[in-house]
Amino acid sequence: MTSLQASQPIVLPVLAWLCVALAGVAAPAAAIVVLKNSATLTSLDPVGGPIFAVGLMGTGMIAAAAALRLWVGIILALLAGVGLIIFARALGLPPLAHPLSLAMAGVIAATSFAVRGALFARSAAGKGWCIAVAVVAGEAAVVLTALVSPGAWPDWLLALLPAQWASIAIQAALTGTGTLGASSALIALGGTAAATLLVVRLWPRRWPYLAMFAVWLSLSALVYQQTIQPIPNADLAEFSNSLKSSFTPSLRHNKPAQAASALGKQTAYR
Repeated sequence: MTSLQASQPIVLPVLAWLCVALAGVAAPAAAIVVLKNSATLTSLDPVGGPIFAVGLMGTGMIAAAAALRLWVGIILALLAGVGLIIFARALGLPPLAHPLSLAMAGVIAATSFAVRGALFARSAAGKGWCIAVAVVAGEAAVVLTALVSPGAWPDWLLALLPAQWASIAIQAALTGTGTLGASSALIALGGTAAATLLVVRLWPRRWPYLAMFAVWLSLSALVYQQTIQPIPNADLAEFSNSLKSSFTPSLRHNKPAQAASALGKQTAYR
C-alpha cells in the first residue's frame, strides 16, 4: 500500500484550478451579491448554509483531486470559507453570531469533501478532477434549487447528498438552531470521510467500497430520520417568496401598461 502523497507529485492543471476558483469562490460570492441586491437579505442566516456548503465542496473536492493532495483540498476549502465570510462582511452583512460552531462545521465539511476528491484522484489518476467537477456541479444544482424552490426535490434525495449534510450543519451553526439535525449531519460528514479515507488508503483493493457505500447509506438514513431541511421552514418560505418576487418586478409593473395599450388599440379600432 502506498499513500496518495508519496505516489503522486503535485500537478497543476490550469483548467482544474480555474474550476476551483469558479465553483469554490466566484460562484458563491456572486450568489451572495445577487441575493443581497435582489432580495431582502440582511444577514447570511437564511442562505449561508447552502452557499458556504457549495463553496467548501467546490474548493475542497476539486482542489484535492487536482493537486493529488488531501491537505491541499482541506486548506484551500477553509481559506475559501473564510474569504466568503470576509466578502459578506465587506458587503455590509452583520458578523457571525456563532463563529466557533461554524468553524467546527466548516472543518468537518471541508475534510469530508477533500477526502472525496482524494478518492477521485486515486481512482481516476490525472482525470480525477473532472469527476470532482461533475459531482460538484450536480450536488450544487440540487442544493441551490432546494434553496430557491423548497419541495422541488424529494426529501430522500436531499438526504443522500453530502452537500446537503454540510448545508444543514452550517445553517444550524449560523442560526444556532436545529442542534439535533446538525449533529446527525456532522456525524454523517465525519463518518463518510473516514470510510472514504479507508478506500483511499487501501486502494486498489475493492472490498472497502462496500464498507464506504454501506456507511453512506446508513448515515443518509440517519440524516433523513432527523431532518433534511437546511433552513427553518418559515424563514425559507419568506425568503423564497421575496426572492422569486424580486426577479419579476418588471413583469408586474408592465401589466398595467400592457392593459392600457390593449385598451387603447381596441378604442382606436372602434
